[in-house]
Amino acid sequence: MKNPYATALEMQRQAWEGAAGLAEKSQVAPDRTETLENVEVGQTPSEVVYEENKLQLLHYESKTEEQHDIPILIVYALINKPYILDLQPDRSVVQTLLEAGFDVYLIDWGEPSKLDRTLGLDDYVNRYIDNCVDEVRERSGQDAINVLGYCMGGTMSAMYAALHPEKVENLALMAAGLCFAGEGGVLELWGSEDYYDPETVTETFDNVPADFLDVGFALMDPVANNVTKYVRFYDNMEDEDFVENFGRMERWLDEGIDVAGKAYEEFIRDIYQENKLIGNELELNGKQVDLTEINMPVLQIVAEYDHLIPPEASKPFNEAVASDDTEVMEFATGHIGMSVSSRSHAELWPDVCEWFEARSSAETEAEPETPEPDEPDAALAGDVEGDETGLDEFSEEALEETEVDDLTEIDGIGQSYANDLAAVGITSFEELADADAEEIADETEIAVARLEDWIDQAGER
Repeated sequence: MKNPYATALEMQRQAWEGAAGLAEKSQVAPDRTETLENVEVGQTPSEVVYEENKLQLLHYESKTEEQHDIPILIVYALINKPYILDLQPDRSVVQTLLEAGFDVYLIDWGEPSKLDRTLGLDDYVNRYIDNCVDEVRERSGQDAINVLGYCMGGTMSAMYAALHPEKVENLALMAAGLCFAGEGGVLELWGSEDYYDPETVTETFDNVPADFLDVGFALMDPVANNVTKYVRFYDNMEDEDFVENFGRMERWLDEGIDVAGKAYEEFIRDIYQENKLIGNELELNGKQVDLTEINMPVLQIVAEYDHLIPPEASKPFNEAVASDDTEVMEFATGHIGMSVSSRSHAELWPDVCEWFEARSSAETEAEPETPEPDEPDAALAGDVEGDETGLDEFSEEALEETEVDDLTEIDGIGQSYANDLAAVGITSFEELADADAEEIADETEIAVARLEDWIDQAGER
């Protein structure tokens, strides 16, 4: 039998140690509060190279003297800020890619206003992503670029690659929700049409509030999200590095953004409830998202312990595409851990970089020789031999006649749309202003509402 006096002494000792520990933590608490309030995120230098509506396209400063030929465009989800991919210098997907010699761009969606309530998946995929891809293509001089999509951004990137395969050199998807046939986890269950109507939410709020989404995510693991992490914080309060990491993550979690109502409805109904993407039944603006059009190399990066997008909701995608160069990298971490854990950056991301490196060298073609200019016709050179006035006047007039308006100056028209308009004979603001939206829509498959907006803008120039 245990000595009761020894037991009492042990309990007293533990109480004293606990009190001493509490006193020590109380002393550092003010400093740790300041640390939490002043953490910095998204520190990798960048510049905004393209803007449209709330969207900004960021281009990051290179970290190496030479870069791989094919740049990488990162497409993140609509429901949080994208700096989770650049949370801190030593755990930054952006910096890891830069240090591996890549030219890196990232889409920051911004937060939709009430006026953006009607933005749908077609707007995000065929307008915003496409315009950003065209910007990166033009800046890099490449016909096709690498696309890295994360979470909902991965789902939209898959749609984009199916609709515009000629513009995507390599497609990498991180924790992308692609297949919901009963093994998609708690979110698929909660989002089932038997229990959930997304239109009830949007009819109530218009855009879906970030707070509404945050509550749902927190309830997926209530103990971990509301108890365990704060116990760990208390236990590690004296570790300033731990507190900084904790503060960065809490800031990101606290800075969620609303989701455009129509896009939310379509994503829940078409992707989760009806599983249209993997079944090749999804249509955007009347055009089928055909996964058999995805013929470029595909990399799936999945997290073994992802409770938001389990591996089973991603991996079947590789069997549905036409590409014969597909790979799955499954890592023992969670949904967010893929981008922020130190082990992921030590063990997973070097492999991802190697995958891109092996597929990111453009073949250099010899530049065509410039032909010698023909001699000008004598009649154009002036009436008197040696008189250059007539030639000068002709050259200036010809230059003026061949100048064309840059339709990409109109909000919403990227190079891809400009090419579509040029194919039907519209190359100037005046021609666009005089165009019939319905006729052009029939010829180009561009939405009438979008064309009407461009026509109005052109008429104001």
